[in-house]
Amino acid sequence: MELKIDETILEAYGLTHKNINIQQIGSGHINGTYLLTKKPSNEKFVLQYINTNVFTNPQAIANNIQAVADFLNQQFPSYLFPAPLSTNNGEYMAVNNGSYWRLSPFVDDTVALDTLSSPKQAYEAAKQFGKLSRLLDDFDSSKLQATIVGFHDLALRFEQFQTALENANTTLKTQAAKEIEVAIGFQYLLNIYQELKNHLPNRVMHHDTKISNVLLNSANYEGVCVIDLDTLMPGKFISDLGDMMRTYLCEFSENETDLTKIKIREDYFSAMIEGYLFEMGSILTSREKQAILFSGKYIIYMQALRFLSDYLNGSVYYPIHYPTQNLDRTRNQFKLLQELVDNEEKLQHIINQSLLKVN
Repeated sequence: MELKIDETILEAYGLTHKNINIQQIGSGHINGTYLLTKKPSNEKFVLQYINTNVFTNPQAIANNIQAVADFLNQQFPSYLFPAPLSTNNGEYMAVNNGSYWRLSPFVDDTVALDTLSSPKQAYEAAKQFGKLSRLLDDFDSSKLQATIVGFHDLALRFEQFQTALENANTTLKTQAAKEIEVAIGFQYLLNIYQELKNHLPNRVMHHDTKISNVLLNSANYEGVCVIDLDTLMPGKFISDLGDMMRTYLCEFSENETDLTKIKIREDYFSAMIEGYLFEMGSILTSREKQAILFSGKYIIYMQALRFLSDYLNGSVYYPIHYPTQNLDRTRNQFKLLQELVDNEEKLQHIINQSLLKVN
């Protein structure tokens, strides 16, 4: 069945259904993403629908990306930053009947992976996310708006967990009793976060550093550039590095129910830390360097709280395929968090060795 995009959206970019082929791509749950191939030139573009249920201020996304693009074009013109293309009217989004779309250039000879299969890929991805933040070190992050307010605020997520717990029905609370106990047991991580956050500088962070959000060279898997910039906004470095730890270190995703498989791959951890510090090691403060391992604990704990809160709320946010999936995801993340805690001494040694290389 041929995919159709509203003609008004295509016309905003000088395209029509007659001169393009449309293919749906991407594995994300938030935005719809399509590959457009222009005929007969075979020029390719990426068209993306912005989910306004999640991103309630699409204009903030467009403004953030353009502000960063302008800075990078002036300061680092050779850096590949695939910012959205403008419409015929000079806008960076096309709007039709309350729906928001953007068109970006397609980067040839690249691949966006859904899963990691080698430490080299972890190294290259971490290096790319680190490079973006390093190049933006002199950019005033206060010029950017929060595209999702409180997105990585652990205090807010814990408060949401408490509210969900108070309002949950007895059946859900009983089924999740063990996980609730574990969540409260790890509350000390919130205390560390509260003390630490005011000592970490605000930086321009990506906030969603899963492997599918970086393009790698399809031939040798060397890093090319970072994509999916909706959550590009002010934040702390622990957001990006922590999200990499959460999504790179275990072979299996949060949907794995066999918890014996949830193990940390030390070679991937080492590669990721080395890649990130290759770019960021020269600009991280001493307090940030001390918080490297905490970044993983912080993000994993926060994600566990979000899954658990959603379960207690009746699974209204994250898509599920069976009733207890969010509870299983919670167990998965708590197991990953415990693995990080149990292996802390070895992982900190790896961090220290990597820091010696960049100091």
